[in-house]
Amino acid sequence: MAGRFSDLIQRMPDSCEVRTPACSDLNSSFSDRAESGVGGDEEEEGKVMETVLMREVFEAVSAMRNAYGSLQEAHSQWDPEKWRAADVAVVGELRRLGRLRERYLLRKRCYGGDDMLREVVAPYEAAVEEPRREVKARDTEVEHLKEKLKSIFSFTNNGKKKIRSRRKVYCSQVLEAPAPELMFEGTMSQVREVSLKVTSLLLSLMRSAHWDIAAAVRSIEAASPTINTSSILQTQHANVKYALQSYISRKVFQGFDHESFYIDGCLSSIVNPDQYRSDCFTQYRNMKGMDPVKILDILPACRFGKFCSNKYLAIIHPKMEESLFGDLDLRQQVVQGNHPRSQFYGQFLELAKVVWLLHLLAFSLDPAPSQFEASRGAQFHPHYMESVVKFPGGRVPSGQVVGFPVSPGFKLGNGSIIKAGVYLASRN
Repeated sequence: MAGRFSDLIQRMPDSCEVRTPACSDLNSSFSDRAESGVGGDEEEEGKVMETVLMREVFEAVSAMRNAYGSLQEAHSQWDPEKWRAADVAVVGELRRLGRLRERYLLRKRCYGGDDMLREVVAPYEAAVEEPRREVKARDTEVEHLKEKLKSIFSFTNNGKKKIRSRRKVYCSQVLEAPAPELMFEGTMSQVREVSLKVTSLLLSLMRSAHWDIAAAVRSIEAASPTINTSSILQTQHANVKYALQSYISRKVFQGFDHESFYIDGCLSSIVNPDQYRSDCFTQYRNMKGMDPVKILDILPACRFGKFCSNKYLAIIHPKMEESLFGDLDLRQQVVQGNHPRSQFYGQFLELAKVVWLLHLLAFSLDPAPSQFEASRGAQFHPHYMESVVKFPGGRVPSGQVVGFPVSPGFKLGNGSIIKAGVYLASRN
């Protein structure tokens, strides 16, 4: 039916040029009738009204075609503002055609039927039902997504919407199984993978802006007492990428031990720990398959949105942003609570999402995982650490110590260990 409607609205404006007289012709027709004294002939007047009504129908159908095309385009590449504008236009044209239909029915009662007008209107009336249903379905879908997102970011102790009891039972059963620990380990692997992508993109932007990379890393070192890369950068095998990744990881994991990354002062995990664990796991399951951009389009000021804003502002300071992007426009948008559509910010949102998912999983486990980080200069311990640089044969040579930590490790309640990522250096 949707295809039939599209074909119909594409065909009908072309037929207007052949079958509909111009306004000047209509005016001439009225003038001729007035001069000849036949202006009161009801049958002739009915035909003229018929012609005018048909012209308005064709114009409305042409406008409907444009509005419907804009609505389809807004759906294929989701643009909320464009969708709203197209939706208003479609509804407006539907109402306009409804009024024309009423005029046609009134004219039919007064002057009798007309085959040509009926031929035009009848198939349109049938076809227009499909876009009506489609628009209604889209509205319902949007409302459903809004409600779903609200439930994802709600906590019952704050007076927000409660999760249904059957979901509570299901989550409790799942949390008793070892699956969440395996999910935690898999999500941590995603964090490292996406973190490396963000680091590579940031390093590429720095090189394009003609940065002194070694000086930039030394600046990072000065701001971080846990990283000492000066001697490493002077060696032949130095890799500043991992020093930059260490900086990003340290910033994004700061506050991980708090239930909201210190965004607010909530203590739900202490007041009602069982319910909080269940809520966290429910949020994890609902959010896992969602695009972070779409989440923030609907709920930009949710707790996850605030987390994204805080972490971006912590990682990219004003001078860095101005040097990389030429201005502070992106930062100003983030400060105002918006989430820009840019390549770097989009990649950063992917990192923010997987870290947020890891955080939800951590607080859904009982007991929660213990986070640890390797210390600079510490002896390499293969049970708790893994080198981010792969050595020939997969064996770390003797005499290697931690040059600087790259990513944190975790000890889970079931005794399993997720190793901390480290950059190794020779003891000598």
